[in-house]
Amino acid sequence: MFDGFEELDVATDESSVHLRRGGAGPPVLLLHGMPETHLMWHRVAPRLAERCTVVAADLRGFGGSGTPPSDADHTPYGMRAVAREQVAVMRALGYDTFAVVGHDRGGRCGYRMALDHPDVVTRLAVLDIVPTGDAFGRADREFSLGFWLWSFLAAPAPVPERLVAGAPEAIVDHMLDDLSEVADAFPADVRAAYVGQLRDPDRIHAVCEQYRAAATLDYRQDEADRGVRRIGCPVLVLWSHAGPVASWYRPLKVWRAWADDVTGGPVRAGHFLPEEAPDETTRHLLAFLG
Repeated sequence: MFDGFEELDVATDESSVHLRRGGAGPPVLLLHGMPETHLMWHRVAPRLAERCTVVAADLRGFGGSGTPPSDADHTPYGMRAVAREQVAVMRALGYDTFAVVGHDRGGRCGYRMALDHPDVVTRLAVLDIVPTGDAFGRADREFSLGFWLWSFLAAPAPVPERLVAGAPEAIVDHMLDDLSEVADAFPADVRAAYVGQLRDPDRIHAVCEQYRAAATLDYRQDEADRGVRRIGCPVLVLWSHAGPVASWYRPLKVWRAWADDVTGGPVRAGHFLPEEAPDETTRHLLAFLG
C-alpha cells in the first residue's frame, strides 16, 4: 500500500498535516472524506503517481493530522481554514499551483480552496457531493433521514462526542456498509484505521466541529459567494450512479451554477468511488488531469 511513497508530517501555523507523497510530474492533492483518512486513495494514488506528483493528505482533525483548539464559532474547522492549511502545506512542499481531487469532505475543502485561492488550484475534481450551501438549501425529509449524520455530528457538544466515543465502530461500519455497493472495498486494516481515529476524544471533537462549521460557517460562506464568485478552473464531477447525489440532484447542473467548465458523470459504485471503483475512478482522473 503506497509503495514508493514517503510519509510526512508538515507543520503549519496552527497545527500539522499528515500526508504521503509519491510520483513525478504535475502535482495533485488528494483529499479524503468521512469516516476515512488519506488511506482511501491506496488503490488510486499509485496509478496517478505514474504521471503525477501525488500528495494524499489527512484533513485537519482526521487521521494523523492535528486537532487544534476550536472556538465558539467553530472557525478553525470551517472549510475556509481547512483549505488554507492545505494550501500552506502544498507551498511548504514546493507547489505553488496544483490540481485537487476531493471526495466527500475533501471535495468540500477542494471547492472552497478553488473559490478562495483561484490562482492556486489548476483543476478540481469533486466526488459524490454538491456544495454545502446547495445541500442545506435544498434539504427536505429525504435529506434529513438519509444524511442524518450531518445533524447528529453538528449537535451541541458533548452529546455526539460521547456517543461516538462509546461505539466508534458503529459509525464507521454503518457508513461503509450502508453507503457502499462493493462488499470487499475496505480491507480490514484500512477499516480498522478508520475506526481507530474515532477512539481519540480530541479527534472525535475535531470531526464534530467540522460538521458544526458546515452547518454554520460553510453554509453562510457558500451563500455569500453564490452568484458573486465562481470557480475559474476546469471542474470534474463524479458521483455514485445510484446514491443520494444522483437521486436528489442534477449534479452537473448544480455545479454549473458555480463554474463554467464542468464535465463528468456517474460511476458504477456506491458513495466511496476510489475504494469501490478504483479502475473507473482512476481512468476518469487521468483523462481529466492530462
